[in-house]
Amino acid sequence: MAETEIIPIEQILPNKLPIIPLMGRPIFPGIFTPIMVGSADDVKVVEEALAADGMIGLVMIKNEFEKPKSEDLHPVGTAAKIVKRINLPDGGVNIFISTLKRFRIKKFLSKETPIVAAVGYLDEEGDSSDEVKALTRALLGEMKQISENNPLFSEEMRLNMINIDHPGKIADFIASILNIDKNEQQKILETTDVRERMEKVLIFIKKEQELLKIQKRVQQEINEKIEKSQREYFLREELKAIKGELGMPTDAKGSDYQRFKEKIDSFGFTGEIKEQVEQELEKFNLMDANSSEFIVTRNWLDLICNLPWKAPVSGDFDLKKAQEILENDHYGLKDVKDRIIEYLAVRKLKKDAKGSIICLVGPPGVGKTSVGKSIARALNKEFFRFSVGGMRDEAEIKGHRRTYVGALPGKIVQGLKITKSRDPVFMIDEIDKLGASYQGDPSSALLETLDPEQNFSFRDHYLDLPFDVSNVFFICTANTLDSIPGPLIDRMEIIQLPGYIDSEKLEIAKHYLVPKSLEQNGIRKGAVKYTRDALLFIAESYAREAGVRNFSKALDKIHRKIAKEMVLDAKEGDKFPVDKPAVQKHLGKPLFRDDDIKRATGPGMSVGLAWTSMGGDTLIIEAVANPGKEGFKLTGQMGNVMQESAVIAYTFVRHIAAERYAVGSEWFEGRQIHLHIPEGATPKDGPSAGITMATALLSLVLGRRIKDRLAMTGELSLTGQVLPIGGLREKTVAAKRNKIRDIIIPKANEKDLDDIPENVKKGITFHPVESFDEVIAIAVGE
Repeated sequence: MAETEIIPIEQILPNKLPIIPLMGRPIFPGIFTPIMVGSADDVKVVEEALAADGMIGLVMIKNEFEKPKSEDLHPVGTAAKIVKRINLPDGGVNIFISTLKRFRIKKFLSKETPIVAAVGYLDEEGDSSDEVKALTRALLGEMKQISENNPLFSEEMRLNMINIDHPGKIADFIASILNIDKNEQQKILETTDVRERMEKVLIFIKKEQELLKIQKRVQQEINEKIEKSQREYFLREELKAIKGELGMPTDAKGSDYQRFKEKIDSFGFTGEIKEQVEQELEKFNLMDANSSEFIVTRNWLDLICNLPWKAPVSGDFDLKKAQEILENDHYGLKDVKDRIIEYLAVRKLKKDAKGSIICLVGPPGVGKTSVGKSIARALNKEFFRFSVGGMRDEAEIKGHRRTYVGALPGKIVQGLKITKSRDPVFMIDEIDKLGASYQGDPSSALLETLDPEQNFSFRDHYLDLPFDVSNVFFICTANTLDSIPGPLIDRMEIIQLPGYIDSEKLEIAKHYLVPKSLEQNGIRKGAVKYTRDALLFIAESYAREAGVRNFSKALDKIHRKIAKEMVLDAKEGDKFPVDKPAVQKHLGKPLFRDDDIKRATGPGMSVGLAWTSMGGDTLIIEAVANPGKEGFKLTGQMGNVMQESAVIAYTFVRHIAAERYAVGSEWFEGRQIHLHIPEGATPKDGPSAGITMATALLSLVLGRRIKDRLAMTGELSLTGQVLPIGGLREKTVAAKRNKIRDIIIPKANEKDLDDIPENVKKGITFHPVESFDEVIAIAVGE
């Protein structure tokens, strides 16, 4: 800003002025200053003013508008004389003005741009009292103090302020140079009473002084910090130089420390975790990089920084979408899907992941792992799978203590680090195959992990800090529940997956296995066409197991051979139909034949139904009698419970043979009876073959063959009662695969028939019985 211009007394101020709206702050009288005029409308006002007397009115806008109207202007402004005009290259102008006097707008003669107003000029009031003189001295004294401490005040400003001869102009000048809000400046502009105006300005001077004190204090603190950091920097540089002389690494550890510190600070730890982590971090900073503990501590801090301590937990998902995903990913398994959807519905309503632990139990190849993946996809969560089959060391679950060389965190913490999520889906495979050894019992280690009352503060031995895993959705898989400890079963929701019958395998192959195998073997879609008979032939003759794993392998084998033909002999666009002869050509002779179906072909034979970890199965019981000393011999890898059932069957048959069929004890005394269950290398156990063994023995004694395509299951008591068994659904599926037409079941298991799908029961007649007498009537007749 330049010098203040003294207004000549002879100056005649016009009664109407063209108005230039000010977007920024108001301009006070008695100032000579440049103004940039960019708007085309304002440039026009300047040109018209210069063509006339050079007078304009400067009025501040209430709110910033591109094209303000009369109602957007404050009522009081400043009259100014244009002294000089400079044209700018962009079309705007730069004008130098001398501001003369305050005015109040009486009336707008033109309300839109260019705005012209009739004005009345405002005179100063009360500018000669002693109070005003005292205020003038106070203003100048306070401003002198401010100007000395503020380098922004130039010497020219100080001289101008001292040389102003009017109190009102002194107040105006100070108000224009202080950092005051523009609305406050407008209020000062509108104040005609000089004493009141000076008091307002004095208040703002005091505020400015306070701000300067705060600024000075803040600046001093910043300078002290800068000096401290500079001192630390020079010390670090000296330390680096010393380490360099000693051949020690200088940068890697420092960068690691900084990275760890920034990450740990961002987590905002509290309590035990904060104390332990900060202690280890400082120890790491002071540690020699060549010491044995350095890499251990570094790896531990790296794990801390890569765990999802503050990752968001998503509790919401679309249940309908989840249902669609399960339907699209898996054929059949209706009961299983319903159970999972019910489970997820409860979880959605509860909005709480605690207790989200399910166990999928079923034979190999029925889709347990893929169901788990579908659940993760349905919930839109990260998926992590690890198998505990054969695991004998609890450290695999809970980690090794850091005192051991090569210590690692357990699978749970590793999964959290890999997924970078606090609420992933964890699949623990083969939970029924956990072992125990001198290194600990992994199944016991899983108890804490899978217990919702404890896992909110799960402690891994390596991490040795509480980590909340209660938001993790745990899914376990097993082939059987027999080998899983009871306390572990109690913590899980058990969902059984049955085996598939041939018709289900056919649909699974058409919709899932064939397209997947074609893609894996690089064969275009539509190049291979299977007949229905061909797929059924594969199921019946090459893949009779409960699952579809062998079916998938058979398809891969066929497609590999077709791929070879396509590359060597076929032309582009050739198609390869696959019927029964083609299947036999590619897969060789059938592994199973119709005459392989287990049937009782003579006296002393019966067909039983068993449930194993591989799913349901059919068993042939064979009994023969040889002349010789009385005896009863068992073979076929029978467990203790099964051996007891065989002894009960022998005793009971001997009893009813004499009582009901007049077969005396001499028949048994002169013969050694041998009872065998084929596939002797396969262990067998359980009481459910009781009535089957008794039927085989009675068939032998009576010399009668049992009814064809009849199978049975049930425990036999010593008094002839037929007791309930488990796994009826899986046993029925096995019977269906073996083309059984009649099944004898305990009466107490009749309620379980409702859980068996209609397509499995179709073609099978069930005979619920309570006593062995009913079994005899059905199997061998009276």
